[in-house]
Amino acid sequence: MRAAGRVTIAEVAETSGVGVGTVSRVINGAANVRDATRSRVLKVIGQLGYRPSHLAVSLSRGTPRTVAVVLPHLTRPAMSVRLAGVLAVLDEQGYDTVVCNVGTPQQRDQHLAALTERHRADGVIVISLALSRQQLAGFRRAKVPLVAVDALVPGVPQTFTDDVLGGRIATEHLLRLGHRRIGFIGDALPDGADESLGFVSSARRLSGYRQALAAAGVRYNPDLVRRGPHGTATAGGLATDLLGLADPPSAIFAVSDTQALGVLAAAQARELRVPDDLSLIGFDDVEPASLLGLTTVRQPLELSGAEGARRLCALLRGERVKPLRQQLALEIAQRASSAPFAASGVPAPEPEPPMLVTCARPRTGAADVRHRM
Repeated sequence: MRAAGRVTIAEVAETSGVGVGTVSRVINGAANVRDATRSRVLKVIGQLGYRPSHLAVSLSRGTPRTVAVVLPHLTRPAMSVRLAGVLAVLDEQGYDTVVCNVGTPQQRDQHLAALTERHRADGVIVISLALSRQQLAGFRRAKVPLVAVDALVPGVPQTFTDDVLGGRIATEHLLRLGHRRIGFIGDALPDGADESLGFVSSARRLSGYRQALAAAGVRYNPDLVRRGPHGTATAGGLATDLLGLADPPSAIFAVSDTQALGVLAAAQARELRVPDDLSLIGFDDVEPASLLGLTTVRQPLELSGAEGARRLCALLRGERVKPLRQQLALEIAQRASSAPFAASGVPAPEPEPPMLVTCARPRTGAADVRHRM
């Protein structure tokens, strides 16, 4: 016998004394198989340790019912919420889903190559990953419908939010509260890393931060910017550096709620009160943000996944998806972690009411799309 994972469906059929088609029907739970035959095939599958490919199994049914979702760092809160939106729609529409978690560029390339060259899923949703021209060409050659979420992929239906805008409105929120020394904590590649998955959100939010400062006449100070590998502990260390400056910031913008939690821990360790001594804003609005009273930039994580899935389902039905680029709303979720800056006991003016910028309504079922600034 071969080791588990190396057994083929043909070997299962030969050992069971049936055809490959019969084995396939047993795997798929088809009704037109005699009980004795089904039992014999299942026993052989157990003995040989055969593990069918989920993609191959679904495709063998002869109907377009398999969607692959390729996304990085599944355990991060924002990613899991996006995926929940995808799965809810696909389940409702009767699609099987294969989730391909990516941790390295090599894993990304392997998954995408498998989906276009070997298994050919009926449709693919790529979340938060950049694709090369060659990879896009592979999907076109394989005629596999492709949709992107939280990524700008040329020529592909994409659902996204504007990270530059997000960085700008986060910083503008703190500026309206009277803060002028505003720290920034974002992502950077680990030392020695020469490849990445193409994440650009942190850099784009930094660009928005700089734009907001410039518009307010506040000089950009690189000493108030700290970047490191994504994570709560790393962000806590970066915040400790910022708060240890001779003239520390009165407010910090962290580019994710995960990193904002690290800032909260650093402030607590230095016995600083939030927001009395330090105002803080995060980004994403994952569940812990509301539980901890964290002011944050709310992006529609679950909605973005759901919209991406709806748009892919439309492609699989042969429909034309418009608009190609679907931009969703961002807004400030005002909570307890940000407050007006007080200098020498003189409070800053009350913040101005939010300004709304309305985008065109998507034609794929999304609600009216707005930016709150």
